[in-house]
Amino acid sequence: MKRVGKPVFFIVSIFIILFTVVQVTGLTYQYGDVQTKYVKNLNDIRWGIDIRGGVDVTFTPPEGIDATTEQMDAATATINQRLVTLGITDSECYTDYNNQRIIVRFPWQSGEENFDPEQAVKEIGETALLTFRLGTEVDEAGVPTGLTEEILLQGADVQRAVPGLDDDSGYVVYLTLSETGKDKFYEATKRAYESKEVLSIWMDDTLISAPNVREPISGGNATISGAFADAEEAAALANKINSGALPFKLETSSFSTISPTLGLGARDAMAIAGAIAFVLICIFMICVYRLPGAVASIGLLGQVAGMICAVTGFFGFMNGSTLTVPGIAGIILSVGMGVDANIITNERIKEELRAGKSIDGALSVAYDKGFTAIFDSNITVVFVAVILMGAFGVSDSFFATILSPIFRWFGASTEGTVYSLGYTLIAGIILNFVMAVTASKLMLVSLSKFKALRNPVLYGGAKKDAE
Repeated sequence: MKRVGKPVFFIVSIFIILFTVVQVTGLTYQYGDVQTKYVKNLNDIRWGIDIRGGVDVTFTPPEGIDATTEQMDAATATINQRLVTLGITDSECYTDYNNQRIIVRFPWQSGEENFDPEQAVKEIGETALLTFRLGTEVDEAGVPTGLTEEILLQGADVQRAVPGLDDDSGYVVYLTLSETGKDKFYEATKRAYESKEVLSIWMDDTLISAPNVREPISGGNATISGAFADAEEAAALANKINSGALPFKLETSSFSTISPTLGLGARDAMAIAGAIAFVLICIFMICVYRLPGAVASIGLLGQVAGMICAVTGFFGFMNGSTLTVPGIAGIILSVGMGVDANIITNERIKEELRAGKSIDGALSVAYDKGFTAIFDSNITVVFVAVILMGAFGVSDSFFATILSPIFRWFGASTEGTVYSLGYTLIAGIILNFVMAVTASKLMLVSLSKFKALRNPVLYGGAKKDAE
């Protein structure tokens, strides 16, 4: 406690305020027509189908192809991965094996004013067939010809593609080849290196990248670099490569729009109501608990900003999570638990002061003994959030993997609105410990070092001379 100096309050509070402002406004850089986004803002929240509406699309194999169950499963898994890569957690993906259909429902993109179903389908990559070829030769119709006509690898040979940032090369895409693709990729890069041709990447008959090969690549890992202006371009190529890892090309047989069950008007009304409720809570905390209440209000502000950060993804190159109505409920519940944590601590401060303890002693005891009750109430919510994310998240997510021995007995489940509830809950609990416990403690202990703020009445105790 004594190690916390007077400047700590100003450091922590200024950090929280700046963090909140940046989270609301975002941080972008405009160069000509190119805009680079470093920090996302409120407008980058991706709203769920229940709030904003979305699209309903049905994919089928090409005419004449009788897809097996394994192939349909592979195609479904690829579409699910594509949705996750785009940060779409409020999605539904069903496989109809009898009619060989994959039905996908997902929400509108954030910031999209005029919803275009066809463009929405393109957003998940149109699940075209990905191929790797030598050179970039095409005929008059734009179809690969000559040397480029030969397919060296297909999307199924790529295990995954991940965008990244390299200190020397800038924005890059890291490729991980499957067991069957390692040798094929080595032979392809060897041929490209010896013939001094580019190893072109195609989505159907559309060229999406043509990187140079510096040397034959073995081991199953490769890096595509040098062709990306920003993180979004690298992520776009990675998404296309991931979406192209299909055993066959999928065709769009139908699509339609989905009307929201809540609507943007109701969302805006909820936001206004939430802002008013937040202000009233802060006023209540300050009136009842005085200085600790004011400190708690600053911590709650940081917690709300942190929740927005968790949903948007904060940094421009990060993916966020779709926010649904249950997700909003999770935010409200998390903030409520943050208020509860502050009340537990502040009530304990008042009790210790009335019992005759000094300000330093009261703060020390209140935070030490109050932590146990806060931890117990929050850890139970963490268990619930983990179960929700494991049950309603994608099958290869961390929580779904560790809980697979339990949930595999209940059949496959798809991502949905409940996942958003689990996500916001677990993010809120983490922020509860960061803001409502740690940050509030640092700020209040720091303020208690100022002589003008040593009067117990400021902490809810009996009025007497300053210590």
